[in-house]
Amino acid sequence: MSGADASGAAPGWRIATLRGVPVYLGRSWPIIFVVIVAAFGPPLQRALPDLGAAAYLVAALYAVLLLMSVLVHEASHAIMGQARGYRVSRIVADLWGGHTAYEHADTSPASTALVAVVGPISNGVIALGAWLLLPVMPYDVPHLLVAAVAVSNAFVAGFNLLPGLPLDGGYLVDALVWKITGSRSTGMVVAGWCGRVVTVLVLAWALLLPLLRGESPSLLTVAWAAFLGTFLWVGASSSVRAGTARRLVDRVPLRSVVRPLYVVADSTPLTQLDPRGGSVAVHNPENGVWGLVDPAALELVPATARARTTAGSVARAQPVGWVVQVPSLDADVTPVIQAVHASGAEELAVITQERPPSAGLVTVRDLAAALERADGTA
Repeated sequence: MSGADASGAAPGWRIATLRGVPVYLGRSWPIIFVVIVAAFGPPLQRALPDLGAAAYLVAALYAVLLLMSVLVHEASHAIMGQARGYRVSRIVADLWGGHTAYEHADTSPASTALVAVVGPISNGVIALGAWLLLPVMPYDVPHLLVAAVAVSNAFVAGFNLLPGLPLDGGYLVDALVWKITGSRSTGMVVAGWCGRVVTVLVLAWALLLPLLRGESPSLLTVAWAAFLGTFLWVGASSSVRAGTARRLVDRVPLRSVVRPLYVVADSTPLTQLDPRGGSVAVHNPENGVWGLVDPAALELVPATARARTTAGSVARAQPVGWVVQVPSLDADVTPVIQAVHASGAEELAVITQERPPSAGLVTVRDLAAALERADGTA
């Protein structure tokens, strides 16, 4: 499972669409395909010598079945994410297994937990179904493939439930700590540190288990341990850094950086603008809130012409995505920071979802200064 990442070039070959979400075969996936065929082909050929070179075709079929299991896992994340109000941008199967990219503001610990847990559950269901099929499968290749699907999906389900980010079990830890403490940043940091512990334990298990049996770890075991360890450690460390940075953001309430903003129709005469001062945004039914009245342009309009000059005629159009919807001004500045990155706007209109709604203006300069002050008091 992954967080937001909806921009940029296509991550691979588009192979399907699920409820409007593009599904990609990542450019790195052929690497894992070759590894699986190379790893399972020779032992399969020794176990079933009658197959000959066809053993490698069976190994390739197993790689495809494993790919399908990964896609079911990620599709479960995507469907539950949509059900919980996330905007899912893509599903990708790649060298690391797979990931689902979302665009969403934090909703609740329950949403985080539900989106996380459905992936391992889906693999558990596949494993159970394959296990129930085993007694009726013909022996040799069909029986072997179904058994491999059962074992691999059981492993994927169990492994993903290990309690540390970036695994799905880490998101469950994140959600639990978030629920208990009320702080998402604390949940991310705790789950990230748990992920580091899980990494060490997985590496110790993979490398020490052969030694306990009186054997030397094989080159394949060492390679897989290094592969998994890198993936887990990088993901866990990223979560710790993100949670630490988020703690800084949590110390900056949105209300502290919002300037007064008045929203009027762009057809409003200048003589009817609110005399209380502050910035003025303009809107119309077709474009919504689309621009800001330019104080310099406003000053150039003679007093005698203001009654027939509209606010829209002296407004500057703003970039797409410059309007940010928030529950209230008591929220933190996270959605504003996300909007800055997405839109590139220097000024952002903040509209609350309250009834009646209120509006404010946040400038990148004010936001940066507030974050700098918060960092100095950390």
